[in-house]
Amino acid sequence: MSASDAHGHGHAGHTHGVSAGADRRWLSMALALISVFIVVESAIAVLAGSLALLSDAAHMLTDAISIVLALVAMRLSARPARGGYTFGLKRAEILSAHANGLTLILAAGWLGYEAVRRLLDPPEVTGWMVVATALVGIVVNLLATWCLSKANRSSLNVEGAYQHILNDLFAFIGTAVAGLVVLVTGYARADAIATLVVVGLMLKAGYGLLRDSGRIFLEAAPVGLDPDEVGDELAAAESVTEVHDLHIWTITSGEPALSAHVLVEPGGDCHRVRRDLDRMLAERHGLTHTTLQIDHADRLPPMPAGAHALTSVSAGHCRTAHGPVHHDGPHEH
Repeated sequence: MSASDAHGHGHAGHTHGVSAGADRRWLSMALALISVFIVVESAIAVLAGSLALLSDAAHMLTDAISIVLALVAMRLSARPARGGYTFGLKRAEILSAHANGLTLILAAGWLGYEAVRRLLDPPEVTGWMVVATALVGIVVNLLATWCLSKANRSSLNVEGAYQHILNDLFAFIGTAVAGLVVLVTGYARADAIATLVVVGLMLKAGYGLLRDSGRIFLEAAPVGLDPDEVGDELAAAESVTEVHDLHIWTITSGEPALSAHVLVEPGGDCHRVRRDLDRMLAERHGLTHTTLQIDHADRLPPMPAGAHALTSVSAGHCRTAHGPVHHDGPHEH
């Protein structure tokens, strides 16, 4: 059985229960709510002299940017694959998520500096304006969070924007408390302290986006999916003698993919093995975008004498194989 004859693909549809059109409508509604409030809050922050309100507005601006990027990325990722872009532009959403993470961290750095400066030399803050604006912000964020909760949160962009707005909700609660403290006690440093809390939330959200998008860019296996475990399961399947060149990565949010070279015992049915492995990968791990190259082990050149322990018995066929070799039974990874 030749490798080309036994080359199998599994490309199940990637559906999430929410249409792309519905996603765009929900995101657009949230964007409209946030954009109007950013303008109002920024003006009041300047009038009230509140850095906490200004930090909330800056955080919401990054949320608005992330939603705009998500909407653009949705358009780009929907374009069919053509030319040199064999996966299409599906990773456009990952680029936007990465950019959003960077803007969050940069904004947090600036706000953190301003907060420390105001802790040392607190300006006068109009407490009642801070409280009133923060209460309105809580309502706006509740509505925006509800809109995004209706969209497809398996997308890294949508989930990132959802988490940001949820963090904004908590930040506005903190700002309202800070404004109340200023109003009742006159302790102006409460405003800067609330800002530092917002900065912490921004750093956490920004780091999370950079980490998740970075894993996709670096072709890491999806979180919770152990390639060694998957390789051992493939090698333990009936008629399989070895699995190597195993790669598991994520094309874009919610679209994991796998490729591997599988060696079958002499006389084994390559077509049946490939069907069984495809079914196992889909049922156990949700891997439906798979490419398996199947070969009979006895039809490949033998392993050279003195080869390293991790070298495949098909070394003559895969001279640049990557990663460990998987066999049925105990073996090194």
